[in-house]
Amino acid sequence: MATVPVFGHREPLTRRDLESIADDSHRYELVDGVLLMSPSPRPLHQRVVARMLAAVTRHCPKDCEALPAPVDVVLADDTVLIPDVVVGRRADYTERALVGVPVLSVEVISPSSRLIDTELKRARLAAAGCPNYWLVDPYVPDVLCLGLHDGVYETVAKAEHDQTITISVPFPVTINPAELVSDY
Repeated sequence: MATVPVFGHREPLTRRDLESIADDSHRYELVDGVLLMSPSPRPLHQRVVARMLAAVTRHCPKDCEALPAPVDVVLADDTVLIPDVVVGRRADYTERALVGVPVLSVEVISPSSRLIDTELKRARLAAAGCPNYWLVDPYVPDVLCLGLHDGVYETVAKAEHDQTITISVPFPVTINPAELVSDY
C-alpha cells in the first residue's frame, strides 16, 4: 500500500514538490501550498465525466481543447488543481499541464469532494479569473453552470433530473442531468 509523500520542510508546498511525487495512481492537488489527495473515483463519477467530456467536446472551438482528469491546471506556483473536465486554450497547454486559467472547469461532485468542489476550488478558480465553472451532482442529478461576473460566480443555468438545458457560453453545450447518470 502506498503512503502519502513526506516533505522535509515546513514551507508551503509548490508545483515543484507536487511534480516530485512518484506516480502512485492517487490524485494529488495543491491549494495555497497545501497538499490534497483524492480517492479513486467511482464508476458513476467516471460515467458522468465521460459524458460531460463528450458534450463539451462536440462544439469546443479549434483554439481550445477539452480533456478529462487527470490534467494539472497550474493557477500559481502553490496552486495546482485537477478538474474532472477542463477546457483550455491550446496555447496554454504544455507537455505537463495547462498553465494558466482554463476557459471552463467542470467538477463532478463525489461524497468525499463536495466541500472541496463547491467551496475551495470554486473560490480559487474565481480568484484566478476562470470565466466558467460547472458543478455536476450525480446523486440528485443536477448541473449548475456558473459564470464569472465582477469576480463572483453567478448562476448562468441549472438543470435537474430530466431537464435539458443549452448553455451558449463559452460555446454551445446541451446537457441533461438524467442522461449523464443513466446506465443505458
